[in-house]
Amino acid sequence: MGTALTPAATRCVMTQIVMPGHTNGAAGVLFGGVLVQWIDVCAGVAAMRHAGGGVVTASIDRLDFMVPVRLGDVVVLQAQVNYARRTSMEVGCRVETEDPHTRERRYTTKAYLTFVAVDSAGRPRPVAELSLETDLDRRRFRDGERRRKGRLAAAGRAGGSHV
Repeated sequence: MGTALTPAATRCVMTQIVMPGHTNGAAGVLFGGVLVQWIDVCAGVAAMRHAGGGVVTASIDRLDFMVPVRLGDVVVLQAQVNYARRTSMEVGCRVETEDPHTRERRYTTKAYLTFVAVDSAGRPRPVAELSLETDLDRRRFRDGERRRKGRLAAAGRAGGSHV
């Protein structure tokens, strides 16, 4: 199962540049699916750090595109584990664009993803608890627990003993 980690220890930061092949053509706006892929990779690395091994994406239950991301933008993705249960983890991912000239950042997208730790046969396996050090860690954990209950209720599994 491994040693408890702080959310900060799970943190993953990725940077991408929006190239022509990432956009919808004439409008020069990043395809949403490309951004979802980048988010899944960044959040997946955070989950793998906490799980100490392989994980699979179980759900993406919240994804808000607040402003468009355009050709040439530098995209900075930051993810960390907010909440961990027996075999599953919620990872929050924040996406910003960065102006390469001014270094000014613009908050563009946020997402919450659930990952399940898996063994070599693909079966769910236990993960360590999160070690909560700061008030922000504790708030994110409580919020993640609340979102998890909502996800399980929506799936008809209000008991929540599965993951």
